Amino acid sequence: MPAEPSDEVSGGHGGVVPPGASTDDVFAGVPDSFGRLWTPHRMAYIKGAGKPTGPGEDDGCPFDLAPTLSDEDALIVARGSLVYVILNLYPYNAGHLLVVPYRHVADYIDLTGPETAEFAEYTQRAIRALRQASGPHGFNIGINLGSVAGAGIAAHLHQHVVPRWGGDTNFMPVIGRTRVLPQLLADTRKLLADAWPGAG
Repeated sequence: MPAEPSDEVSGGHGGVVPPGASTDDVFAGVPDSFGRLWTPHRMAYIKGAGKPTGPGEDDGCPFDLAPTLSDEDALIVARGSLVYVILNLYPYNAGHLLVVPYRHVADYIDLTGPETAEFAEYTQRAIRALRQASGPHGFNIGINLGSVAGAGIAAHLHQHVVPRWGGDTNFMPVIGRTRVLPQLLADTRKLLADAWPGAG
């Protein structure tokens, strides 16, 4: 059984800093073999910031708000007549895109024929843009219909287009429950907007 830490390490001396020690030595706790990666920006996601308060169009849906903003502010990569493509604010991988109808609709079967066609076309364009911009080895493409299926915003349909690379599932997301993203979202948005088929 390991020895109990000394008072100087554990802070068990009543908060009095021993001679020659810093407050870091006293109040930091017992060192372990883990590093720390502080991500305070994730607190907004944990607290549900930006999530709708209800299922209606007027309940604060971020997918209804995004098209009213500039592409840069909303992280929109491309706009069509009936759908748009936006970066996921909490991506699984760099370049994680969402294809979203402008119309506030929750179910895939509620899309009109023209919406369905443009939804599919913009999914294909997203794949082409990602291939050109960053050369992924594969993709995860899918829709989570309903909260029970994993939809974070179930009231407004959206399809994920997630680029994948060999080795992108490593110890950081699997064990460390942390995703390492090599590029800022604004930079990724510009890269993909420039690579979008028909851009320029």
